[in-house]
Amino acid sequence: MANIDFKAIPKVSLHDHLDGGLRPQTIIDIAQETGLELPTYDAKELAKWFQDQADSGSLVDYLKTFDITVGVMQTREALTRIAREFVLDLADDGVVYGEVRWAPEQHLRNGLTLDEVVDAVQDGLEQGMEAVDAKGGFIVTGQLVTAMRHADRGMEIAELAVRHRDNGVVGFDIAGAEAGFPASNHKAAFDYLAEHMFPTTVHAGEADGVESIRDAIVAGRTLRLGHGVRIYQDLLMREEDGRDYVQLGEVAEWVHFRQIALELCPTSNMQTGAVADLGDEYVDHPVAILFDLGFRVTISPDNRLMSGTSVTHELEQLVEHFEFDLDDLEQLQLNAAEASFQTLDAREELMELIQEGFAKARK
Repeated sequence: MANIDFKAIPKVSLHDHLDGGLRPQTIIDIAQETGLELPTYDAKELAKWFQDQADSGSLVDYLKTFDITVGVMQTREALTRIAREFVLDLADDGVVYGEVRWAPEQHLRNGLTLDEVVDAVQDGLEQGMEAVDAKGGFIVTGQLVTAMRHADRGMEIAELAVRHRDNGVVGFDIAGAEAGFPASNHKAAFDYLAEHMFPTTVHAGEADGVESIRDAIVAGRTLRLGHGVRIYQDLLMREEDGRDYVQLGEVAEWVHFRQIALELCPTSNMQTGAVADLGDEYVDHPVAILFDLGFRVTISPDNRLMSGTSVTHELEQLVEHFEFDLDDLEQLQLNAAEASFQTLDAREELMELIQEGFAKARK
């Protein structure tokens, strides 16, 4: 593995927040134009500030950093620029398919409508894809339109997502404070999405436990679990005759049996304390256990700015801490491709691209 160029191998990112992946200099540029106060106007220092703030062990504190990023994402020009740069940065990291999640309802302060902000982001994504293509690269993106779970606009955002299904939007999500705000609060929206055959992923099993995951499946009809890492709390470990056994609980068994994808983000999970009862080191993350048990594990960065990470960095960490090999890394990408919100033909083409890329890496 020492000679592998991790950045060059084709990768898929399913859990990547637009407002968590801004370039520090872009934040500074827009803040200076709009008068938004920042803790520092030096790009390197600002990047470090975000990472320090995020490395708190608390999801609530982690989410506070978004006050700044969302604050500079309130105009059409800003949204388009940030989306374009987001795609360029993904492509630079070797990502060939990326789903970009963000909450349109958070970007209306300057008078833009929900439809206008979706259009602005889509323009940026398309500009980014065209720029990558012009340089001989390849990347495809899709929007995951997100509703804030603590707000009451779930149905409105669900209708927005369906309205833009032919304008780059590939799925629906709910995000924000998880504990106390179950997916069932938005059941009418999820029913509407199901009636329109529109795919959903739900943040669950990050800041709350197994019952949150159950609710995401039952009420949210989710096809993927945003993080879903606390599924480990539904595993019973025991030792018998010197051998280790794992028994899956009811929810874990369903997730495993139905191969509902886990959008794991290990660095972020450690920062927010999502697996605090297991430990506070990367090696304590249950990613390897879940992967070995046959769950459909996928790996994403969550928020590249706050966590100071990327898909490439996450894969490097898996190799370093859990001794994942190239076959394992390929399977993670195939898992993500299979779970992506694309047509069957597009998923098959993506899987072929991944297999070709990894075959090249083995030579």
